[in-house]
Amino acid sequence: MLYKSLVSIAGCAIILSGCSPSGQQSNQPYQDASVADVAEPSAPPDENREKYKANEISPVRMVADTPVSTFAVDVDTGAYANVRRFLTQGQLPPQDAVRTEEMVNYFRYDYPLPTDRSQPFSVTTDVAQTPWNSDTRLLRIGLRGYDLSYAQRPAANLVFLIDVSGSMEDADKLPLVKTALGMLADNIQPQDKVGIVVYAGAAGVVLDPTSDRSEIKAALDQLGAGGSTAGGEGIELAYATARANFITGGINRILIATDGDFNVGVTDQKQLEQLIERNRDDGITLTTLGFGQGNFNDSLMESLADLGNGNYAYIDSAMEAKKVLSEELASTLFTIAKDVKIQVEFNPAYVSQYRLIGYENRALAEQDFDNDKVDAGEIGAGHQVTALYEVVPAGSKGWSSERRYADNKRVSSGRQAGGGQDGELAFVRLRYKLPDGDTSRLIERPIAAQLLQNAPAPRGDMAFVTSVAAFGQKLRGDTRLGATSFADIRRMAGNPDGYWRQEFVKLTELAEAQAPVKTALLID
Repeated sequence: MLYKSLVSIAGCAIILSGCSPSGQQSNQPYQDASVADVAEPSAPPDENREKYKANEISPVRMVADTPVSTFAVDVDTGAYANVRRFLTQGQLPPQDAVRTEEMVNYFRYDYPLPTDRSQPFSVTTDVAQTPWNSDTRLLRIGLRGYDLSYAQRPAANLVFLIDVSGSMEDADKLPLVKTALGMLADNIQPQDKVGIVVYAGAAGVVLDPTSDRSEIKAALDQLGAGGSTAGGEGIELAYATARANFITGGINRILIATDGDFNVGVTDQKQLEQLIERNRDDGITLTTLGFGQGNFNDSLMESLADLGNGNYAYIDSAMEAKKVLSEELASTLFTIAKDVKIQVEFNPAYVSQYRLIGYENRALAEQDFDNDKVDAGEIGAGHQVTALYEVVPAGSKGWSSERRYADNKRVSSGRQAGGGQDGELAFVRLRYKLPDGDTSRLIERPIAAQLLQNAPAPRGDMAFVTSVAAFGQKLRGDTRLGATSFADIRRMAGNPDGYWRQEFVKLTELAEAQAPVKTALLID
């Protein structure tokens, strides 16, 4: 069997930090000497090998040409924490590291709880004026899943898959992994089980599944870093461990903690994707937890979590570890809706142009919305999802001017074009499946055109989400923000309450301090 063959490769030297001939645990870091000799050389300390997926900024759409917008939900938060890491270190983040929807969804908003669990999330819509463009309006769509207490949560079969290769020895990597997963272990219930698998030059089982918190934390404490990175092999062994302890009707999930720097073993991303998809379809999901810098592979971490029907978080501090793994993940491990898709059809009688802010790599074809074979995002208990559209009311100045020639002109510009039935600005459709379902369910909501006509200035939660969205766009280099400054973005946020929102305001100050100064050319 794959499970036994991989364990035998690792041998006694892998278990915990290694075994001495007498059977006592060694203090030497985990390393497979047979592979370490041929490991790829480390990059120079000043060489940045971080990887980010390139995504073009979401384009403007003409309602006459493309009236329907379709995308998969996203509950990842990794981009926000990673952006924070850059800013607190005195750098602006790479533009591709900024995913505006993850910035927005890092925070919680005042959406109501669903009234009936037969529909696992509530749907909220509202409209406000756009602070950076007086000719447009902001349409917000918010989802909130029902909450689940520890007592209500099903039993969990968790496998911690931990990268202990040489690249993980820095203080913000393996030492922080131990702290983070130790916090999650503190929330383990008697019905839960946690196993630990590690990988470097080879993969091995450090801890057989147990409910004993002290055993889990002791195993974590004794891990050390060394060797190359057989990440693919580790994932295979983690899935084998999860399968061997599968809980029918429970939570079966792998949590991989790594910098994503795979360089030995199954490194072909297509093979990894196929492995993850097979296990996902059998009920074993995957969450990725990113750590470290210099060689961090954000692109891979996000992709694997998406394929594994889990979520992706970046851990840059013990505070973030507490937020993600102690305060949030214990409940959100339980999926309440899967393959969640949003589709918005705009009414040309009221809207002429629009753009979706963020979600660039979540876009779906219109026909994918009704196709239950197309994978989409998941919502866990207590999760929230926020999406913002910037829309141009019919008759207002938009980003694109009218076409010159009569046959090229968009005939649906203005109220006279028809389509004003029922006074609807837009129509929202949501498709989702229950966790054990294969057939999607549909929620439909009209959005009243009156909201567009009477849109107030953003206030409260809407003001804060607008500020975060503007911040993401500013860092992305989105020219549609015009002359909006970081100071303007702070003013949008106001004086928010709570640690995380107040920290956001401070991040805008750091970004402002690090932004290049534009100087005017003086001519005598």
